[in-house]
Amino acid sequence: MSLAGVPSQASGLDVKGDGKDVWIFDTDETSLSNLPYYARHGFGVEKYNSTLFNAWVEEGKAPALPETLRLYKKLQSLGIKPVFITGRTEDQRNVTKSNLLRAGYHSWEKLVLKASSYPTAVAYKSSQREQIEKSGYRIIGNIGDQWSDLLGSHAGNRTFKLPDPMYYIS
Repeated sequence: MSLAGVPSQASGLDVKGDGKDVWIFDTDETSLSNLPYYARHGFGVEKYNSTLFNAWVEEGKAPALPETLRLYKKLQSLGIKPVFITGRTEDQRNVTKSNLLRAGYHSWEKLVLKASSYPTAVAYKSSQREQIEKSGYRIIGNIGDQWSDLLGSHAGNRTFKLPDPMYYIS
């Protein structure tokens, strides 16, 4: 199923209505598009440069992926709270928050940024999802552009993998 079909399927989700149903959203290349950055840098022809990428993040101008924003709004209308788990670091919290707001994501239950080092992206994302469930939330769904967003424990009842032709995180 393409992402375009997900919002129409959302009405069939088992939502308890007690405020504890959440949907996990990755940030980069899932909720926000860094395509303008990659356009400036040859769409992957240039070697990745973390300093340049972090400077792009600090601009706070990444647009929303339209279908993800549509899903976000549909889920909120059903009473499912969004939770963003990102590989961005804690020092990027303010710019990430303002970029999400500017892109149309106006509220969320949690914005989780990477505060410490983890051996792998899967370990980090799994650990954060586990903490969310231990806090009493139910993960109804999860969407990301990397398998590391979806694999591991506590992934949720429904998972959706978006294509990402720009990079792969193991």
